[in-house]
Amino acid sequence: MQFLEKNWILVLAFVLSGAMLVWPLIGRRFSAVKEIGTLNVTQLMNHENAVLIDLREPGEFKGGKLPGALHIPLSQLGQRTDELAKLSKRPVVAYCAHGRRSTMVGGALAKAGFANIYSLRGGLKAWRDAGLPLDGADAA
Repeated sequence: MQFLEKNWILVLAFVLSGAMLVWPLIGRRFSAVKEIGTLNVTQLMNHENAVLIDLREPGEFKGGKLPGALHIPLSQLGQRTDELAKLSKRPVVAYCAHGRRSTMVGGALAKAGFANIYSLRGGLKAWRDAGLPLDGADAA
């Protein structure tokens, strides 16, 4: 007990660092967005007619996009949810360049009426690394 009293800052740092390590695991469990891999995305595309949303900004939009994807930059998603409302019965897969930003769109897509919200783990890079097809003139 004396140790705790004398080293309360050390104990506090230990507790906070442990919480920061566990937080991503807890956050994923309560997130509206489920991360899925390229195989699951292709299954959603082929069997459930998933809506694909490319969240990359215009300056990043080179090298193609997933087949049939809508390009709605993350910075414009809040203003453009109305155009997605008519598609809300279908599952939606959001992706960006590396999969980091696409995990943050759950609230906006849920507000647009989507119930099944997914993020492509690894983003466009994972899709390209898997050798899957891309739409776009410079997709090669």
